[in-house]
Amino acid sequence: MTAVVLAAAVGALFALGTFLLLRRDLVRVVWGLAIISQAANVYLLAMGGIAPATADSVPVLAGHGDHVPTTADPLVQALVLTAIVIGFGMTAFALVLSYRVYEEHGTLDVSELGDRER
Repeated sequence: MTAVVLAAAVGALFALGTFLLLRRDLVRVVWGLAIISQAANVYLLAMGGIAPATADSVPVLAGHGDHVPTTADPLVQALVLTAIVIGFGMTAFALVLSYRVYEEHGTLDVSELGDRER
């Protein structure tokens, strides 16, 4: 049941991000890209999974005897944490660029920006 809910949440995030990416407003396009980025992060975390730990995979747990708890893969978590920080920085940068485009051209409509003569 949890897998179905998680799959539905990831699908909804990808759908919402795609919907926003196809809008004409530049700010909505930026937010759509950010939502798709976060959906990919949730997908990666979900696929990382939880596995039974052994003393070979987690050396810190070697002295705990037979009762070794299940653990999540820390590599996936570290990569997703890095992706979240980079995604936040890129979203902030894209929003600043959008503001600069608005100051320069007076509009955030993507179709109007594409139709302008150079």
